[in-house]
Amino acid sequence: MDHLLSIQDLTAADITTILDTAAGLKDIALRPIKKVPTLRGRTVCNLFLEDSTRTRISFEIAAKRLSADVINFSAKGSSVSKGESLKDTALTLQAMGVDAIVIRHAASGAPQQLTRWVDAKVLNAGDGWHQHPTQALLDLFTIRERLGHVEGLRAAIVGDVFHSRVARSVCQGLLTMGAEVTIVGPPTLLPPRVDTWGAAVSADLDAVLDKTDVLYLLRVQRERMGQQFFPSSREYARIWGVDRDRLARLPEGAIVMHPGPMNRGVEISADAADAANSVITEQVTNGIAVRMSCLYLLLGGEQATA
Repeated sequence: MDHLLSIQDLTAADITTILDTAAGLKDIALRPIKKVPTLRGRTVCNLFLEDSTRTRISFEIAAKRLSADVINFSAKGSSVSKGESLKDTALTLQAMGVDAIVIRHAASGAPQQLTRWVDAKVLNAGDGWHQHPTQALLDLFTIRERLGHVEGLRAAIVGDVFHSRVARSVCQGLLTMGAEVTIVGPPTLLPPRVDTWGAAVSADLDAVLDKTDVLYLLRVQRERMGQQFFPSSREYARIWGVDRDRLARLPEGAIVMHPGPMNRGVEISADAADAANSVITEQVTNGIAVRMSCLYLLLGGEQATA
């Protein structure tokens, strides 16, 4: 891989390689010293120009477990807040000799643009409403680890699809790996041309529950909403939220997922979030292993240890 910009750029074989590598790296977290020298001497910059705590920390832990040096760069209090352009920031990082840049940006396409200005490997940690490839990869890893396979599974992606880069990436990843996908949510929260994604579309959650192996709930992103997309949180929870009753209607062995952070009581009840078949905390754990895998494969682990 030259860069990791979109899940759409990856074949099923590419995804399998990333997941297999992550499986081998996950055991590092169980060691007394959670570190290997694989990327010693390499420098990874976390360039987060949009707020994120979970993803940034996950990437930071992943890089440090591989013994890379880490630079954290955020917009607040930086030269960006004083008006510096993304290009000038990129050229500064290039001059510092960083080997990889993990970028989170509010503008769709920013990671792609970054590749034109730097020699470093670029990893997209979320751009606008466009893509979030490592989230999709960690979700695929979690599904495969819990259910044994992805191909042939029936997945439902439920909720605020319109504002979600996660929904796009996860849908593409599932389809690439051979799963069947249904997009479920209020018509006001489904993006234009969602019917071209290759997934089925439904506004009726109850109609799909009994044939769903992977129930993937999306956060209602109020901070991205400039208008009212549904009557109230209570109404949303009643029609599209998952509670104990809806949880009981899933087939035996089905799992519940959420990319976090959760709005408990809106898209997911406390009962569902903490249920035995909820894999939400596993997603967080697996995120570190998958991001280690991506950094390892992009930066050439074998070369780094030579």
